[in-house]
Amino acid sequence: MLISQGHTMSELLSHVRGPSYCIRSENVKCMADCSSFVSNIGNSTDASKTDTRVISFPSLPLKTTTRMIMQRLHLESSGSGVQCYKRGHRVIVGASPSTEDATIATAPLTKEDLVAYLASGCKTKEKWRIGTENEKFGFEIKTLRPMKYEQIADLLNGIAERFDWEKIMEGDNVIGLKQGKQSISLEPGGQFELSGAPLETLHQTCAEVNSHLYEVKAVAEEMGIGFLGIGFHPKWGVKDIPVMPKVNLDFSSEVDMIRKFRAGLALQPDFMSGKLSPIPGELPTLNDWENHLATIYPEVRLKRYLEMRGADGGPWSSLCALPAFWVGILYDEVSLQSVLDITSDWTPEERQMLRNKVPKSGLKTPFRDGLLRHVAEEVVKLAKGGLERRGFKESGFLNEVAEVVRTGVTPAEKLLEMYHGKWGGQSVDPVFVELLY
Repeated sequence: MLISQGHTMSELLSHVRGPSYCIRSENVKCMADCSSFVSNIGNSTDASKTDTRVISFPSLPLKTTTRMIMQRLHLESSGSGVQCYKRGHRVIVGASPSTEDATIATAPLTKEDLVAYLASGCKTKEKWRIGTENEKFGFEIKTLRPMKYEQIADLLNGIAERFDWEKIMEGDNVIGLKQGKQSISLEPGGQFELSGAPLETLHQTCAEVNSHLYEVKAVAEEMGIGFLGIGFHPKWGVKDIPVMPKVNLDFSSEVDMIRKFRAGLALQPDFMSGKLSPIPGELPTLNDWENHLATIYPEVRLKRYLEMRGADGGPWSSLCALPAFWVGILYDEVSLQSVLDITSDWTPEERQMLRNKVPKSGLKTPFRDGLLRHVAEEVVKLAKGGLERRGFKESGFLNEVAEVVRTGVTPAEKLLEMYHGKWGGQSVDPVFVELLY
């Protein structure tokens, strides 16, 4: 994704997209009435202000036995009157189903079924876990061109054989790997993505990502392949990116895309009743509901967790820092409530202004009676306090973002300074060395 496509607070601190996280925020509550739960989510922009009876919502039975294949960083919440969404996953279309076995629906799904799916993740605080995800662009070291699928397949096969990963296949094509509760998936543009296991501390998640990068480098370097820690490919356009062997539908133009998009939207609700014309009589399952949720792209995506979508690739130094930021804020009630208090009177116009201006001016963006940097300083302080109260000695992981706030200079601004300075302002090629994993 491009930096300009959306900006959460983590981006305000890093400005170059870092790892992607899934968060279960405590300001979304488990409701006694499922319909009320959905209505409140759909109709309220501030779920923390919802006036409704809050009770403990135990895990509800699903129609399928789910096994989490595609892990994302998640922050789980308790079932003690505070929000509760169990860890979810993302499905690779046409390759790896989201449940242990393929399922066939024998009765139509109801609204209550869909709500129960979301509500089924309530966990007590001692069972809260952290999982991380990061994407990276592979490239040929000699040419700096994107990897071809054949090279990616060789890399996946090499990692599987050398480090005992299980292959995920689509037909004859290997498109991912899994090992325990970790997975490596292949994104549409050929990005390598680690989806980590649910772990207890940031020390464990940081060790996991470092181990992953070691394994990838060990095989990739022998192939003349490097990986770049940045949020988008700096040199090649869409036409230069190889197509990956996954199931997708193409369009020939913007008009064609709109026509197909509208037709698809118009036909989908028929599916709920088994009336979708290409598959008459076939009813959707919770697999389909999971797939549907994965097609929605807000800054915070609701599944059985809240996915913080503001960062999905970045330099090695940031991979342990941004999870620390979110854990410090969202796993500590004091820090979480303080952030809600700080942002409660931000207007939609102010939020949109920040989205428009932060990509250009970073923490120097004027905001109210000062600069956005002042907000960042306060929020990072809250994150540090939240980590210290967890008692795992994790606050050191915040050093990377704390340095950005201290100096007021974002990683993107540092890259621009190098481009106009020692790189000579003529080429972006040095970034392949500067941000090489």
